[in-house]
Amino acid sequence: MTDCNETTIVITTCNRVNFLGEAIESALAQTVHADEIIVVDDGSADDPAAVVAQYPGTRLIRQENGGLAAARNTGLAAASGRYIAFLDADDRLRPRMIELNLGQFQRHPECALVYGAYDYINEQGAPTSTVPVRLPSQDAYADFLAGNLIGMHGTVLYRREWLQAAGGFDPSLQTAEDYDVFLRLSSRGHPVAATRESLAEYRRHGTNISNDLPYMLERVLAVLGRHKDAAASRPDWLAAYRKGVADWKSDYSGKQLVQMRHALRNMSEIGPAAVRTARMVALSPDAVASRTVSAVKSRIRPYLNAARVRFGSLDRTTPISRSFGYDRGKPVDRHYVEQFLAKHSADIGGRVLEIGDNQYTMRFGGDRVEVSNVLNRYPGHPTTTFVGDLTDGAGLPSDAFDCFVLTQTLHLLFDLRSAVATLHRVLKPGGVLLVTVPWASPIDRGEWGADWFWSISPNGLQRLLQEAFGPDCQAVTAYGNVKVATAFLYGLAEHELRPSDFEVHDPHCPVIVAGRAVKAGSPV
Repeated sequence: MTDCNETTIVITTCNRVNFLGEAIESALAQTVHADEIIVVDDGSADDPAAVVAQYPGTRLIRQENGGLAAARNTGLAAASGRYIAFLDADDRLRPRMIELNLGQFQRHPECALVYGAYDYINEQGAPTSTVPVRLPSQDAYADFLAGNLIGMHGTVLYRREWLQAAGGFDPSLQTAEDYDVFLRLSSRGHPVAATRESLAEYRRHGTNISNDLPYMLERVLAVLGRHKDAAASRPDWLAAYRKGVADWKSDYSGKQLVQMRHALRNMSEIGPAAVRTARMVALSPDAVASRTVSAVKSRIRPYLNAARVRFGSLDRTTPISRSFGYDRGKPVDRHYVEQFLAKHSADIGGRVLEIGDNQYTMRFGGDRVEVSNVLNRYPGHPTTTFVGDLTDGAGLPSDAFDCFVLTQTLHLLFDLRSAVATLHRVLKPGGVLLVTVPWASPIDRGEWGADWFWSISPNGLQRLLQEAFGPDCQAVTAYGNVKVATAFLYGLAEHELRPSDFEVHDPHCPVIVAGRAVKAGSPV
């Protein structure tokens, strides 16, 4: 992609020279390049200049130690980009952070900031988990009064002019300075927008300031307290404010009790953990008591209820729906199919081939699609452009498609290896296959039942794709868990489950398995 010449990335560092190079490299690796990268040294005792010197074009600014907010303000004052992002030196950006956030600004020019999901990494930089994004409502101020929507500041891209107009970061704050900015910007009526994609990587290590949980709670409540009077001006804001206070206390109290249990279990750091727990009790006695009672109940509940499993409406040996839940609403497996396609929507462009019809092509590809083709086994469907079977691929051209969207179909082909070989053949070099297959699913009772040959595990799909595309050209993800799988087998619909039910993915009990594979070679 071309340089946008609009964006500044500010990297703040204080005695983080061992991680700084990774942070700079992640800023340089953006698919849409930043116009400038500024490193602000906040009074480090180590030598960040030696690291910065390895990256020509990266600017270094030194200052006396003034804290993170002051360092960010220094970078803000020096920046020239229309948009600005801030990265802590021990964290990393994902390659499409600028690209995806600029796309959000193009769609939502009224926003003061945009943000996204993020990943946790360990001290060595290996990924450990993904934190999904919390999407904003139409009232961003109410959202932030109720809690911090933005889990990681490194995912945020600001409109620089509006951030400066709001006063930048408060240097009197040693933590929660980002939450303070979010509240101030949204209180001015500026909306925010978000992408579901992961935009940055948060490194967990023993010296994170966020490990001092009572201090964090104290600071975040002080920041939120600045908005108490404004919140009182509207009933909905006041309700959001009260919820925010209660939720912050509950969240940090729970985390502190986990720290205390961990210290006791490992017989290490018991003294400091006990002191922090005592401070937490002083700050939030009701929340700590509630969390403690809940923890005790959760420990004894399995013993009390060991023989009391209640099947309720599911106490039956026949499904509630015999048509995958279509007669009740959207089938639950479609939730994951669409989540996967939304995640990789940027791949759906150019000339795209889809099985059955082109609904997903047009929905997720949009204006990126130049030519939409449809493959069906039999003629008759009005959008069909190719008729044939993937097993032999007769009639399908080679090296022809930029993307192949193949959802919930591969299991209907007995010769899987031949089918995947066809998928590889018809893609252009650099072309992308987006494929989903069932794992936990009823067998169709209609026309497809006779051809329903397989359930394909994550390892099974990975092996199939590796054989055709190579070991480094594919990625496989399992979606779902035992609850959603059970609901799908009974024929329940998406709306009959809670949104949170879909957020847990158990690779040992998936509903569907999805794969993204890229044909080797440069795009033509």
